[in-house]
Amino acid sequence: MGYPRRVVATRDPWLSAAEQMRARGMRWTPQRRLVIDVLARSSGHVAASDVIEQCRRADPLTTPSTVYRTLDALETLGLIQHGHAADGHEEYHVLPQSEHGHRYCTNCGGSWEIDAKEAAELTRSMRDRQGFEVDLSHLTIVGRCAECA
Repeated sequence: MGYPRRVVATRDPWLSAAEQMRARGMRWTPQRRLVIDVLARSSGHVAASDVIEQCRRADPLTTPSTVYRTLDALETLGLIQHGHAADGHEEYHVLPQSEHGHRYCTNCGGSWEIDAKEAAELTRSMRDRQGFEVDLSHLTIVGRCAECA
């Protein structure tokens, strides 16, 4: 699974989301606008449950299925990238600049990104030895950080 190429040409990538969706035959709805408004105020990583909660504060009729469908559409556009937290829950990286994995410390709760360069030895080994191509955005390593070890 490759990292989606971003086709955003504006300074504010969220401004072109409606046009990009329409160009791909997707519907543009007030609920999708609400999800985008929530994500535009976010940075880094956000859980889908948090997006749902924030949308429901603005519109109590927001359904989880609408939020998830919109998140899927936005991932197709490259505006978000989903991955998994240490506990396995899905989370989304808002406006990702590059594909990356994550490290989580079970002791202090710290988290750090793993970029492609840092993961190169592991991913190369898996490709060379097993023919397995790693989707770095789904790589999550759980353990203890240097300070806690």
